[in-house]
Amino acid sequence: MTSAPPLWTGIDHGRARMLARLQLLVTRRLDGLLQGDHLGLLPGPGSEAGQSRAYRVGDDVRRMDWPVTARTAVPHVRQTEADRELETWLAVDASASMDFGTAGHLKRELVLAAAAAMTHLTVRGGNRVGAVIASGGTPLRRLPARPGHRRAQALLRAVAATPPRPGVVDLAALVDRLNRPPRRRGLAVVISDFLAPTERWRRPLRALAARQDVLAIEVVDPRELELPDAGVLEVVDPETGAAHEVDTGDAAVRARYAQAAAEQRAAVAGALRSAGAAHLRLRTDADWVGDMVRFVAGRRHARSRGAAR
Repeated sequence: MTSAPPLWTGIDHGRARMLARLQLLVTRRLDGLLQGDHLGLLPGPGSEAGQSRAYRVGDDVRRMDWPVTARTAVPHVRQTEADRELETWLAVDASASMDFGTAGHLKRELVLAAAAAMTHLTVRGGNRVGAVIASGGTPLRRLPARPGHRRAQALLRAVAATPPRPGVVDLAALVDRLNRPPRRRGLAVVISDFLAPTERWRRPLRALAARQDVLAIEVVDPRELELPDAGVLEVVDPETGAAHEVDTGDAAVRARYAQAAAEQRAAVAGALRSAGAAHLRLRTDADWVGDMVRFVAGRRHARSRGAAR
């Protein structure tokens, strides 16, 4: 490809080529997984009443069908069916911490890849996709949910054209923006590295999950999990500009860092689980497409066994 497609004017040719490669990659490896059935991606309760079935361990007790339970003396839950059209909203964290990567990709490239995959998987069949984008020191940018592949590509162009800027992104405000205005039940996808303290965003995420099916995509670089043995390094917080010297040659320092990182990631996973969000972790040093395929396949398998809730 020697020039950017007309739809992608306004972003540099490098990012346009990256979007073109992403679209081709997503189409080749993810196409056909859903076959128009958005429940295969993230099974949720939906909003249309369906049939009742016997209660299984792990079912949401809020879906108990008490009349049938009383009549049969056996606990039953009311199944629901998803709306014919799905509205998906992406909350995209484009903070300065995303402009980092020590493996195959930068984190911001992985954010764009996740957005491209989710858009591709949900836009078909008249479904609508919208987004809220946050970057440091700037107001949240809201792109209305619209149907069609051309609109979806324009949305991805906007995500790609959002540069990481210095300043802290308020992840709680980003998540909360998906709660307003209230809308019918759909799919909400939060794409972030979730580096902010969990107590700041846990409550708005729980409120979002009470009304929407929520998928949290966590973007991680291996150097955020452990330090290499590389002597004295100056590390800079890209959001605040704070700089520190770290002696990575000290095994005790590396061990403490790895332990703190593991505890922080465990806290993120626990907060997402307690909020009722599905959790997908993508690493810059791994096959993100393969991880996403396994995630989708696992959700479909759980749904077929009646274990999704």
